[in-house]
Amino acid sequence: MIKQLNNKDLEISKQIRIVFQASYAVEAKLLNAIDFPPLKRSFESYIKSENDFFGFVKNNELAGVIEINPDKKITHIQSLVVHPNYFRQGIARKLMEFVLTYYTPKTFMVETGVENEPASLLYKKLGFIEVKQWDTKFGIRKIRFEK
Repeated sequence: MIKQLNNKDLEISKQIRIVFQASYAVEAKLLNAIDFPPLKRSFESYIKSENDFFGFVKNNELAGVIEINPDKKITHIQSLVVHPNYFRQGIARKLMEFVLTYYTPKTFMVETGVENEPASLLYKKLGFIEVKQWDTKFGIRKIRFEK
């Protein structure tokens, strides 16, 4: 089940951060990243964020989260994370499909590390096209997709 998450609530933000940390730890290894900024995101940044958060709940646990920065012209998918206990269950796809129908600006943007093949494959299957690649100051090659 997908539901909007109130990131201003301390307990909900704690759950959101747990999923982010677990998922990004796996992604950091996948990207061979030594310095991975998403793992340094503070708890307070979740609470103070003005972005929209939606969660996928399975077995009464928060299994996945998608973070959206909506804009009048473009919907930026800031983050899409699934707890490793729930990998390969279609949760990321369900969250993406939800967002693609929920938001009015029908131009969507998402970024990931070039080496994150599972994410890139999902975005391509959903009709996103690559628009840019670049190197970050953290030594990670990134890729941007738009739809």
